[in-house]
Amino acid sequence: MDRDKVIGVLNEILEIELAGVVRYTHYSLMIFGHARIPITKWFREVAAESQQHAIDAGEYVTSLGGHPSLQIGPLLETQKHDIDAILEESIQHEKIGVRKYRELLALVEDEDVRLEEYARAMIMDEENHLCEIEKMLRRPGETKPVVMPES
Repeated sequence: MDRDKVIGVLNEILEIELAGVVRYTHYSLMIFGHARIPITKWFREVAAESQQHAIDAGEYVTSLGGHPSLQIGPLLETQKHDIDAILEESIQHEKIGVRKYRELLALVEDEDVRLEEYARAMIMDEENHLCEIEKMLRRPGETKPVVMPES
């Protein structure tokens, strides 16, 4: 296993998850209308989860002898604050996370069971977020997916 590459990817994950904290907190502040309370609550829960994911990634970095990044990943701001636009931005953010966790999995598969299981669990978690967001984008009564999550 290339420890330096793994640390690099873990640091990129840390940065993406920190961006998620900022992004989802911001989104929670920009929700208006009848559905505000449950959607705001959901975004704040996802922000807290992103914070824990960032901490977890940082712990793996330090356990491998690395130094956790102080950077924050890209923060897309389209200035579109209707719920659908916010959810579509969220899908893009989650897809970035899935790709990065898959990159980590490829680096550690059959090399480090602990990191392999971590990567798999995070892929599942991020893909579950994608499914939830996709369902929120559907109109009431629709059963056909609007957007399929990337695998």
